[in-house]
Amino acid sequence: MSHTRQAEALSPWRAPLLFLILALLFVLEGSFRSAMFSGSWNTALGILNMGLISAIMALGVNMQWGYGGLFNAGVVGFLALGGLAPVLISTAPVPGAWEAGGPRVLLALAVGLGTLVLGALAWRRVRGPLRVPALVAVLVLGFVLYRWLFDPAVMAIEANNSARAGNIGGLGWPILLSWPVGALFAAAAAWGVGKVALGLRSDYLAIATLGIGEIIVAVMRNEEWLARGVKNMSGIPRPVPYELDLQNDPGFVARAAEWGMSPGVASGIWVKLLYAGLFGTVLLALILLAELALKSPWGRMMRAIRDNETAAEAMGKDVTRRHLQIFVIGSAVIGLAGAMMITQDGLLSPNSFNPLRYTFVIWVMVIVGGSGNNWGAVLGAMLIWFLWIKAEVWGPELMRLVTLPLPAGALRDHLLGGAPHMRFIAMGLVLLLVLRFAPRGLVPER
Repeated sequence: MSHTRQAEALSPWRAPLLFLILALLFVLEGSFRSAMFSGSWNTALGILNMGLISAIMALGVNMQWGYGGLFNAGVVGFLALGGLAPVLISTAPVPGAWEAGGPRVLLALAVGLGTLVLGALAWRRVRGPLRVPALVAVLVLGFVLYRWLFDPAVMAIEANNSARAGNIGGLGWPILLSWPVGALFAAAAAWGVGKVALGLRSDYLAIATLGIGEIIVAVMRNEEWLARGVKNMSGIPRPVPYELDLQNDPGFVARAAEWGMSPGVASGIWVKLLYAGLFGTVLLALILLAELALKSPWGRMMRAIRDNETAAEAMGKDVTRRHLQIFVIGSAVIGLAGAMMITQDGLLSPNSFNPLRYTFVIWVMVIVGGSGNNWGAVLGAMLIWFLWIKAEVWGPELMRLVTLPLPAGALRDHLLGGAPHMRFIAMGLVLLLVLRFAPRGLVPER
């Protein structure tokens, strides 16, 4: 049997074997205490939950790149938009904020949107030398009216109880409702970006999405009326009980004693298990829908467009429209992950939306797992997230062993001091090794 046929014969077992190894790593993290593993189920489940959310992010990127060949370099922006939904949907209303400027803000936003629509109509319908002046006049007048309405309203909202609030507040609706709303926020932004940028070449699309992502994060940092900006938004509701409430529940304390755990440890594990159940359910539902879509005529058409746009267009396919479709769907999945992440943390901090973590690492997850394969994207996400967390622990241990032959001094101290940051080197090494020995990923597309 040739080497290629051996690989094909082993391929059905590759994904289950890799997932089994991944599960073993989590079991060791939870049950085996050593220099390599924490031996804490609280830690293991915390890594697992963020791994599940990262897998949903990776699924969204995989839909855009693996299905349609679209390079989205602004993942962090769509993630941040999704994270805004729990604040606006589920936090309690801020007393006095709506009366201070809420209706005027909505009117200003409507004027801004109407200006864009009128500008598009002016560009389409006005012909001849008046075309450009008409467009400029509509945009300038609309902008002046927008600022006249928007600025005083924002100042009034931010002045309302600025020490504790200073934002518009939320609707007080159930937190789980904010997850699909987060997906809608990201999808709406993706539609706007896609209408402008998807007619560009792939490298221009990457630049456009990179810029849009940074703009979204910058707006969230600076618009305090929206979600307090850099003051951060804490106390966001959650769909599971709070640990302190469980610890004050006599029934739960009795069950914790039966399990042989303290109430503090048992409550942390129980809450994380509930989160894992919610996140796992959403992930499995998304995988099911993604697999059904990928194996449908629509999925075959998307892959045909990805592989050869010219041939697909010659067959009568509307390539730009299909690209817009998959770009919106993938961004909606990323926005859903953003809402779930903020729900788990209970905190929205715009400064935490780092492109290195929420764009580069997500792309590493997709590439390592296998672009075009949904299960590969999930595997890559959970494996890379586990390594990303553990590299901060394993790095100092590895550096301590490497520097044992060195004499005590500035060089050794410098190497040991920088060891916790070895996660960046580790990610680069993992990516290089996978690209060298498995260029299509650990679980490649069939």
